[in-house]
Amino acid sequence: MPQAPSVRAFFDEPTNTITYIVSDPATKRAAIVDPVLDYDPASGVADSHSIDDILAETAREGLTIDWVLETHAHADHLSAAQIVKAATGAKIGIGEHIDKVQKIFKPVFGAEDVKADGGCFDHLFKDGERFRIGALEGETIYTPGHTPADVAYKIGDAVFVGDTLFMPDYGTARADFPGGDAHALYQSIRRLLSLPPQTRLFMCHDYKAPGREFYAWETTVAEQRAKNVQIKDGVSEEDFVAGRQKRDQDLAAPRLLLPSIQVNIRAGKFPPPRGDGARFLSIPVKFKGAAAQAG
Repeated sequence: MPQAPSVRAFFDEPTNTITYIVSDPATKRAAIVDPVLDYDPASGVADSHSIDDILAETAREGLTIDWVLETHAHADHLSAAQIVKAATGAKIGIGEHIDKVQKIFKPVFGAEDVKADGGCFDHLFKDGERFRIGALEGETIYTPGHTPADVAYKIGDAVFVGDTLFMPDYGTARADFPGGDAHALYQSIRRLLSLPPQTRLFMCHDYKAPGREFYAWETTVAEQRAKNVQIKDGVSEEDFVAGRQKRDQDLAAPRLLLPSIQVNIRAGKFPPPRGDGARFLSIPVKFKGAAAQAG
């Protein structure tokens, strides 16, 4: 039976994101999964109060942070990985296929400083790669579909699934981002759901499914297989893909999509400063209708 790590969840309501501290109670070694940087797009102000609170909690518990574990290059929040690294010396890890995402978005934002080889991260996890957090054993599970670079982290009896799955009453990740693939998403989820039924699954987001009045982020393999509204047992790949693609047609772009991608493909760093030290994020413009002529 895998060991049970200690898991603390921190819900960020502005981005509906859950950041986790996962730790080994015996050695007090720990990792922070998917940390959030506060960012106000209207004012352009980035702030660290959320991650500061999490770091303060790790200090109160006497934890040593070995890793920042990113499940993918998020499109809905900016990563606070660099703040955690600066404060703790933790290594920033992400799946090895992040280079595919960097190659997609580098020309979109004119990000000439991005080498598109994953080198700005401290460690690129391979599928099946094992690592340790104190006495706990971690394993990386490659879960493409939402993006071509998603991974989940299995640590003891807990799996941090990123955006691949949501709570059973909400469903699964979207698969319409560049490089996304609903067929690959189905296969990735079935792989996760082949784990032992009692395995704990921790979501990266929650939006309160219709009829549910509270936020939730922990479930099990057994519950997902029995109740997930999009991919429970008995749903074929063909039916899942058709339903997922239909649903994705009606989804709006995430509010923080443009700033998030630019920061997160750089491992939580902003684009390089210009000569006076100011930093800028780019906003690509698409012209439609009469605006195409005016542009």
